Amino acid sequence: MKRIRKLVVPTDLSENSRRGLLYACSLGAENKGDLTVLHVANEFDAWELYSDEFSFLESTARRAWPTDRALAEANLELNRFLEPHLEAMKELSCVTKRIVLGPIAEQIVTVAAEERADLVVMSPRRHRGLRRILTGGITDRVSRMSPCPVLSVTPPLPSRTWRGGLLPAFFGWPRQRTATV
Repeated sequence: MKRIRKLVVPTDLSENSRRGLLYACSLGAENKGDLTVLHVANEFDAWELYSDEFSFLESTARRAWPTDRALAEANLELNRFLEPHLEAMKELSCVTKRIVLGPIAEQIVTVAAEERADLVVMSPRRHRGLRRILTGGITDRVSRMSPCPVLSVTPPLPSRTWRGGLLPAFFGWPRQRTATV
């Protein structure tokens, strides 16, 4: 079996993505691997509305670069997200952070190729109905384009109680009966 030396963990800074991060930390610690935590920042935060009519609002000499500001804010949010997991990350040989702007699935695949990752660990959200059929998910797109295997870590669904109505009688399954004393 191939050893897992380099892992890429994309995160959207949600509680759902913490599961994937913790799973990747334990896999990396077992294999003495390197971990890259990737956050694809929202590229719409870097857009700046500018027109000559709005030039009186701020001087042109002191205009900040909006892309740098978006990346700096994403870096602060990623640091806050990783702070509770520092103990789990101490067991790894190397942990790096990367923040990029752009289309999410394409950026994840690009970073996995650049890092020569052995595994991408993702925590997808569960979408139901028409949205899942029409758009699919980021995990689906990444798993189709990725240069390495993609591990999808999802929380378990609660089990439904089996009611045992007409279905067993229709298919001829034996009905379970409780013993009477």
